[in-house]
Amino acid sequence: MSHPNIVFICTDQWRGDCLSSAGHEVVKTPYLDGLAHRGIRFSNAYSASPTCVPARMTMLTGLSAASHGRVGYADGVPFDVETTLPGEFSKAGYQTQAIGKLHVWPERARVGFDNVILHDGYLHHSRKRERPSEFYDDYITWLKRQAGESAVSDYFDDGVNCNSVVARPWGRDERLHPTNWVVTEAIDWLYRRDPTSPFFLYLSFHRPHPPYNPPQWAFDQYMSAPDYDPPVGDWVDVLEPMRTDGVPDAHVARYDQGTMNRARAGYYGNMTHIDHQIQRFLEVLAEFDLDENTYICFTSDHGEMLGDHTMWRKGYPYEGSARVPLLLAGPELPAGQVVDDVVELRDLMPTLLSLAGIPLPDGLDGLDLLPVDAPLDREYLHGEHTLGDVLSLQWIRTGEWKYIWLSADGTEQLFNLSEDPTESVNRLADPSAAAVLERCRTALVDELEGRPEGFVVDGALAPGRPVSPVLPGAGSDPTGLIARDQADG
Repeated sequence: MSHPNIVFICTDQWRGDCLSSAGHEVVKTPYLDGLAHRGIRFSNAYSASPTCVPARMTMLTGLSAASHGRVGYADGVPFDVETTLPGEFSKAGYQTQAIGKLHVWPERARVGFDNVILHDGYLHHSRKRERPSEFYDDYITWLKRQAGESAVSDYFDDGVNCNSVVARPWGRDERLHPTNWVVTEAIDWLYRRDPTSPFFLYLSFHRPHPPYNPPQWAFDQYMSAPDYDPPVGDWVDVLEPMRTDGVPDAHVARYDQGTMNRARAGYYGNMTHIDHQIQRFLEVLAEFDLDENTYICFTSDHGEMLGDHTMWRKGYPYEGSARVPLLLAGPELPAGQVVDDVVELRDLMPTLLSLAGIPLPDGLDGLDLLPVDAPLDREYLHGEHTLGDVLSLQWIRTGEWKYIWLSADGTEQLFNLSEDPTESVNRLADPSAAAVLERCRTALVDELEGRPEGFVVDGALAPGRPVSPVLPGAGSDPTGLIARDQADG
C-alpha cells in the first residue's frame, strides 16, 4: 500500500457521551455512527487539560500539559514547541493543510503545516476593532464577499455569545454557516492538493462550542425532546460559592427549564449539523477515489458540562468536560471494535504517525494506541487545569476510579465510574475505597513533586498555592495576558 492519507477531524467542546453509537438516547449522529461501525471507538478517551489552548497544544505535540507548559487557558502565549504532529508529517514528504480552528499564537503560526486557513470562532484576544479580521480569520473575509453580505458582515451579527447558554437557529443560509464553510474549503483544497504526495489534512470545526446556533432544522429536531434533566451529585454544595444564576455564560448556575432545553437543542443541533457535513466531506473524498487509502480520525479538544452538577462550559475534571469522543477508521483497522482503555489526546500524535509508517520523535508523552489488542502501558492518567489564580483542578483516572483534588482548599472527591458514570456519589469516606484513595493520592504526589507551584510539601499535597495557566519557561507573556481572565477556552 502506498503511503496513506490522514484526515484528522477535530471538533470543539463535544462531550464523549454524545454519539448515538455510544448509546446516547437523544443526540443523533448517524454518519459518525457509520464511521464507528467500520472502525474503532475508544470509549474512555480524555482531554487531560480540557480547554482549547492546552488541549490543542497536547494534540499538536504529543505532550502532556506539564511538558508543554500550558496547564490552563491563556491567549497570547507564543507557540514554542519545535516538534509537532504536522511538522513530522511534512518532514516525511506529506502535504499538510489545516482548515478551521487552530487556536495558537500568533494566529497564523503554521506550527508545522504547509498552510493554514483559519476560523477560530470568537477569538477574544484577536478581535480588536482597530485590527482587520483578514489578519486572523479567513471565514469572516470570505463571508463579507458573499452575495447579500456587506463589508461589516460578521458571524456575531445575531449577538449570541460564544460561551453562553443562549440558543437560537442560524439566521443566514446554511451554506454560510462556519460548519459548512470548513467543509467547502476542504473540498476546494482536494482539487488543489499535490496529487503526487500523500496528505495530512486537519479539518477543525469550531462547533458544537457555543454559540448554540445550528440551522433551523437541526435546532428543531431536539426541541421536542423531554425536558432536560442533568445529574446533580451529592457533593454539589462545594460549588455554591461559584454559582451565578443570572449570568448567561456562568460556570456554575441553575437555569430555568426552558433555557436548559434550548441550550441542549442548540448544542445537539450543532453536533448533528457537523455529522451531516462530515458525511458531505467523506462522500467527496470517495468521489476522488481517496477513501480506500485514507485514515479518518475524529475527536474533540474537550467536552461541555451542559448543566451536569449545575456546571456549564469546560475546564473541569468531570466526565462532561474531560471525556471526549475518539473514532479511528481506515485501511486494515478492525471494524466495529470498542476499546475501553483509558486514552488521551497526547496519544494521537504517536498513533497517527505510526499509521503512516513515520518514525516517532523522541520525548513524546503519548502512547501508540495500535494495535488495539496490545496492552497499553498506562497505569493511570493524570489531568489538570487551572481556573483563576488560586485553583488548580488535579485528577487521576485509574481503572474504574477517578480521584479529584482541588488545590485551593484541598477538597477531595473519589468516584467509581463503573458503578456511577455520572459522578453523583463521592466515595471519599467509603472505607472499602480507602486503598484506592491512597493509591490515587500517591500517584498525584508523584506527578506534582517538584512542580514550581509547590503543590507537594514533605511528601503530601499542599493546598492554597498560587497557580498560573502557563508554567515558568513555557512560551512567554509579551502581552500580559497570563494575568488576565483565562476562562474563555
